[in-house]
Amino acid sequence: MIGLSTYSFFWEHSDRAVEPLSLRGAFEATSALGVGLFQICDFAPLEAMSDRELAEAAATARDLDLDVQLGTKGLEPVHLARYLRLAEAFDARLVRSMVTSPTSSPSPEQTGAWLDEVLPEYQAAGVVLALETYEQVATADLVALVTARGGDHLGICLDPANVVARLEHPRDCVTTAAPHVVNVHVKDFAFARQPGWVGFTYSGAPMGTGMHDYEHLLATVRPRERGIDEVVEHWLPWQGDPETTVRTERAWTRATVEHLRAAREPAAAPAA
Repeated sequence: MIGLSTYSFFWEHSDRAVEPLSLRGAFEATSALGVGLFQICDFAPLEAMSDRELAEAAATARDLDLDVQLGTKGLEPVHLARYLRLAEAFDARLVRSMVTSPTSSPSPEQTGAWLDEVLPEYQAAGVVLALETYEQVATADLVALVTARGGDHLGICLDPANVVARLEHPRDCVTTAAPHVVNVHVKDFAFARQPGWVGFTYSGAPMGTGMHDYEHLLATVRPRERGIDEVVEHWLPWQGDPETTVRTERAWTRATVEHLRAAREPAAAPAA
């Protein structure tokens, strides 16, 4: 299924917008595009919501016929237990997280111990924990972490754009992670020369215009065949003023959704 996320409305949610978009407003904008999934990802107000506010937000999603997923950072058991309760409030079946967070960079041993503590609770609740590919952890190490535990309730949230910062090639990330992917973050990306030709900027690009070989991802991961959701994000730079930035962000979202709807999974390459 195609989905949007809070990162699809990054600037519109921010305090730099003229009228910051509420979670309900993001749900409604998602529904208006005919999209049936929304991932509430790294959205700070979520953790401050009262039980009543959570119930009202979940009711809005149900009224709009939206499936909900959640996203956070970090693997501390207390934190992930909190997100499991939030997932239950939204009937969410997937929580995306990261090995590292702003407050923790656990050792491999600590990471494994934390996962071993929380995974039985996630499995009992029928919720999948998806660890995102990021520059802080090599994709091969993330795969090893997942495969060491097996099961259907731990997998990888694939975002090949992130790993460029550790000099991994996005295609290599896709190939390595493919068997363990349970969620895909979709955004295009490109390098551009800085003014004066001194260095580069690595940033977002309208879907289909940058360097992301999405056809390779579709052929390798086969998300539609496997029932893996494709969630739209952006790395849109600030466009100089709130109105232009929000207008551009909305245009990128529409264009990405249209690109995904038009895309078809290529046939898998024959074995050598």
